[in-house]
Amino acid sequence: MVESAQQIAERAGQALFSRDRASQALGMRIVEMRPGACRVTMPVRADMLNGHRLCHGGIVFALADSAFAFACNSYDRNTVGATASVDFLAPAREGDELQAQATELWRTGRNGIYEITVTNQRNERIALFRGRSYQLDGKVTDPPKL
Repeated sequence: MVESAQQIAERAGQALFSRDRASQALGMRIVEMRPGACRVTMPVRADMLNGHRLCHGGIVFALADSAFAFACNSYDRNTVGATASVDFLAPAREGDELQAQATELWRTGRNGIYEITVTNQRNERIALFRGRSYQLDGKVTDPPKL
């Protein structure tokens, strides 16, 4: 039986997330996987706040970066980030439920460009992230080499 693109995306996302200790430790959850796209959620906890009692920018970046990683690996090809930038638009606060929606803008050969929008539970934009990916050899679902 031949797997559909959707089945490949779901299997690749699950495989990558199962080994992603950082995303797990931050309480992230993949709530949607599609070829070239992913939606990830994360609650803002007290231990994620900076000195202004706002969610640390690095934590918001990490959420967007994880959504980027799952989206660009959704074709079951080992893919890494080559560069990324973020614009912080509004603060996230303790108790917020953040959502990062990653969308593929362009992909050819070994390169891709992805846009990630981070919103809170009121659908207010918190950050805009753009990442460029680079595809390596191998499949996401193959056991990692030690």
